[in-house]
Amino acid sequence: MLKQENPFIYLNNAATSWPKPPEVIQAVHESLELPFGGGGRGSGRAWKDYLTEGRETVAKFFGEDASDNIIFSLNATDALNTLIHGFTASSPEKFHVITTTLEHNSVLRPLHHLEKKGRIELDHISFSNAKVNPEAIIEAVTDKTRLVVMNHGSNVLGSVQDIHAVGEYLHDKGIFFIVDGSQTAGHIPLNLSSLEFDAFVFTGHKGLFGMPGIGGFCIRNPNPVLPVRMGGTGTDSGSFDQPSDLPERYEIGTHNYPGIASLIAGINYIQSIGMDALLRKSDRQIEIFMKKLSSEPGITIYNPVPELPIIAFNIPGLDNDDIGFILDRKDNIVVRTGLHCAPLLHKEIDDGAGCVRISPSWFTTDEECRIAADAIKEIAHHAYSQI
Repeated sequence: MLKQENPFIYLNNAATSWPKPPEVIQAVHESLELPFGGGGRGSGRAWKDYLTEGRETVAKFFGEDASDNIIFSLNATDALNTLIHGFTASSPEKFHVITTTLEHNSVLRPLHHLEKKGRIELDHISFSNAKVNPEAIIEAVTDKTRLVVMNHGSNVLGSVQDIHAVGEYLHDKGIFFIVDGSQTAGHIPLNLSSLEFDAFVFTGHKGLFGMPGIGGFCIRNPNPVLPVRMGGTGTDSGSFDQPSDLPERYEIGTHNYPGIASLIAGINYIQSIGMDALLRKSDRQIEIFMKKLSSEPGITIYNPVPELPIIAFNIPGLDNDDIGFILDRKDNIVVRTGLHCAPLLHKEIDDGAGCVRISPSWFTTDEECRIAADAIKEIAHHAYSQI
């Protein structure tokens, strides 16, 4: 139950965006009222072809030419597991993988598992000033390197990585390149047709305003990624082999039609706003927080120039969980605390202690940003005065 003494302010949109646009809620409601169909799963006609419309909507939004290259999954973590394990399954020999210390556990844990199993050799490339230098990745490449996995945007530091430079080099070397776009999809313009990559991963419930349980990836060359799960696809049902064609190669079982409906509606909502307007508001709200928080001596900000609406900070002398508790109980403000599923990143910025993360969205007002910043300053000022 929400507190009544202060207005409720939600600043955890980098985890899951809230509220959802009314159009998204309505689309989900309508999808549940219609009988599902398509893909050889019924004798009646489909009232709405969510799969085709969903692929075409995502492909157009990301600037990808072939909509069949869009594969739906449960979320970004599911997509990354499909890609990482599927790529490894296609290699009979141990090989070298490069990733970064900025990564989320959705990348780190599958790779760590494969390293423990002796399937891969693994290098983690560090960052400086919230970014990974493409040259550091290039220098780490050996004649055994077959896979590079890195995020496009950091979920803690709000920094955007230069995947263009990395992708061009890896493409020339024939090294498979997976990009995790969980934090950039919906927040910055993307034109995948201008980028060199082999798979680009997205999730629906963050910047794309969709519901939880829907995500996916765009894959350019599926041949090196074997399907690691098999099942019904509604096509070629007489064969016990998983279909090799896209998208059935990786999509099994009944689709999340309400999730796909929410994804379509969320992308349409972003396009109705316009990416320029969304970026202007995001930049303005980052500036509001930065101006207020950077003037307080008791606050440590870990990236003073974030490119995404994500701000990470700590108050020396206070545990980050305690800061979140105070903001919640005293000010009715929801933030995120802890390691944010990025343990290697935190080892570099705060010795693994974790931090507080603020992440506003299009639905956050400027006044809410000011109220939240002032509340954080009050906590910091009190803590600093006790030193």
